[in-house]
Amino acid sequence: MPSHSHKAVLPGLLALATAAVMLVPTATTAHAEQNAPAASATTALPALIQGPGEAIHPEGFTWDPTRKAFLIGSLRHGTISVVGADGIPHTLVSDPSLIATGGIRVDAARNRLLATYGDVYAGPNALLSDGSTPETRGRYGGVAIFNLTTGVLEKRVELSQSPGLHLANDLALDPQGNAYATDSFTGTIYKVTPSGTGSVFLQAPALDAGYENGLPNVGVNGIVYHPSGALIVVRYDSGALFRIPLSSPENFREISLKERIPGADGIVLGSDGTLYAATNTIRSNGIDGLFKLRSPDGWRSAQIVSKAVSPEAAPTTVTLTPSGAYVLSSNVHILFGSGGTQTRDGFALRRF
Repeated sequence: MPSHSHKAVLPGLLALATAAVMLVPTATTAHAEQNAPAASATTALPALIQGPGEAIHPEGFTWDPTRKAFLIGSLRHGTISVVGADGIPHTLVSDPSLIATGGIRVDAARNRLLATYGDVYAGPNALLSDGSTPETRGRYGGVAIFNLTTGVLEKRVELSQSPGLHLANDLALDPQGNAYATDSFTGTIYKVTPSGTGSVFLQAPALDAGYENGLPNVGVNGIVYHPSGALIVVRYDSGALFRIPLSSPENFREISLKERIPGADGIVLGSDGTLYAATNTIRSNGIDGLFKLRSPDGWRSAQIVSKAVSPEAAPTTVTLTPSGAYVLSSNVHILFGSGGTQTRDGFALRRF
């Protein structure tokens, strides 16, 4: 998620504090639609899926192999919905306490669904999300853990107790079920164990984009787990990539690139080692599109092998399906560029 320094500091789901990690169990989750479908098996999805949804503005999405369908979030409503080939969102999670949902990951082995949540900060007077208040904007958020089958909220790991503004943005999962969430306003990566214990995994100036005109820029953003036992993360503002060993995060290093990828938002790693990065121009000098990168040396260095321009504006993330890579666009540039005063209905999932 990117940000506007004057008008909108991008999406939120804010974030994560070091010392005061509060675990909040929740008994029930309201369902806007009780019959969220399990989506029938599909051998090939359409190249373009255009979905409705009143001012839904999903920023994060992922592929759910158990449903053979997409799961999308909502910056405006804080929901998570199931989307099949017809593009129609069916609400799976609807809990007012989340305010807005961002990065989403499926942990099928443990029947869990994880998402960052919080209150999008877009300046002191903007109210972008349902339930937003002056007290919660930029100072509330964390990682929510749901039952994947039912959508019931099982644990809410509140991580926004430290001073200052936070943005819980994207997250990755390792094979043990640990979640790693980026705080784009502080240059921090947090770790949440399967039992719901949160802690600082890494905080480094190299991941922090600092402030401009009194508002935080978006630094560390997209994050993926690499099977060598490391994380790969990207800074939105500079387009720099970093490799962070799980065993010794302090020994992280910037990945050498001949060409950086500014505006890189969500990223995903393919089984063949290709790194996919959705980029946007909400607040960057990059492109609205999708980059593919490969590394010949274990991500000490990497090269861009292809890039494609998106017909839709402001793509925010990418996910992999049996039918290929899909990129999500939902007009978030309008939402954030207007400070929440303008919205658009619908979204697009396009195969690249």
